[in-house]
Amino acid sequence: MKIGLFGQFGSGNSGNDGSLEAMLNLLRERCPEAELLCICSNPDLVRKKYGILSVSLNGTISGGPRADRLNRMLGNMPHRLARISSLFKQLKGLDLIIIPGTGILDDYQETPWGWPFVIFRWCMAARLRNVPVAFVSIGAGPISHPLSRFFLKTAAQTAKYRSYRDDFSRRYLQDIGMNVEQDFRFPDIAFRLPTPKLSRIASGPRRTVGVGVMHYRGWAKSSLNGKEIYQTYIGKLAEFVIWLAGEGYDIRLLTGDLRDQIAVHDLMKQIKDMEAQSALEHVAVGLGETLHDLMREIDKTDVVIVSRYHNVVCSLKLGRPIISLGYAQKNDNLLAEFSQSQYCQHIETFDLDMLRLQLEQILANFDDIRKQIADGNDRVQKSLAEQDDLLTERLLAPRNARRKLASPIGGDSRALG
Repeated sequence: MKIGLFGQFGSGNSGNDGSLEAMLNLLRERCPEAELLCICSNPDLVRKKYGILSVSLNGTISGGPRADRLNRMLGNMPHRLARISSLFKQLKGLDLIIIPGTGILDDYQETPWGWPFVIFRWCMAARLRNVPVAFVSIGAGPISHPLSRFFLKTAAQTAKYRSYRDDFSRRYLQDIGMNVEQDFRFPDIAFRLPTPKLSRIASGPRRTVGVGVMHYRGWAKSSLNGKEIYQTYIGKLAEFVIWLAGEGYDIRLLTGDLRDQIAVHDLMKQIKDMEAQSALEHVAVGLGETLHDLMREIDKTDVVIVSRYHNVVCSLKLGRPIISLGYAQKNDNLLAEFSQSQYCQHIETFDLDMLRLQLEQILANFDDIRKQIADGNDRVQKSLAEQDDLLTERLLAPRNARRKLASPIGGDSRALG
């Protein structure tokens, strides 16, 4: 059996790569004989990191200067056709394509002809090649541009299996006209990752607060006020870090994407510009190239305040009380599953007084919150085990036992419990 794994892997986002790794672990456990092919953003990096055959999701184009000139003269049409031809060649011999996790069905920082069209192109080609596609524990919505909605909805409709990581994603696709009655709901597959070996040192006199820093400039890639959104966010975060240091906390900065290093630099500069140099003595910058790195950094904290979705996942997985400064509904939905919905704000509008109050409330109810999160983790693991069995039965069984893939999988939708 030959299985393709499709997504923005190797792009510098630790959550995306963690989702790929979680699916690789599942496939190696349940279908060890399978031949794997990763169709991704950075095949060289993925090949080196995970030891699997990888190809570019943009296809391959051969030619020299003369061919490039001809392509420009013809409005890039030769390259478009070459990419489509390459795409069909890469699909040859595949028995299944799995899209593992990630918020693949939204248009955050995308134009219609970017990622939405890439997904549409691959899913339509897979359908023409009669290669079934499975969307596993994915996130969907919001999709702001009408053309992006068309591309992503059409791509999702080609799938033979769909499961969503939250109710919002399922409802969102239903609201834009997709039939989701036969679809499932299971937790984000990054919860399936093993917890790395941790070496938590008992807290000293100063508690440590993990603060996620994100290179956030609004939802739309072409946002006219993106710079203003970013500067306001960094300014408020700097003010909060200074307050934390003054109140006797240590601060550990957390990231989830390579671009977040820019925001870390800007935050540190903002703190210096606010003439709060002494606060920096209590600030450490954590590593976050992988979700394993991120979990090791979170292990050094008592409470976390983060924005990126998989920073939330890793924090909850380690049982850390958390405040979300989210940029989409997905963070709020996830915290609600762990009975923590009162600790959510939006990244563009968060109030510093409310943030201080939320932190105080968490510390006052620390043990109860840890118990609630532990109970949530138990539900998540049980639900993921159900999906493991379902995927094995429906997708990974021998070919003569997979005739159910001729149409979308039926059955009741699943919840976290």
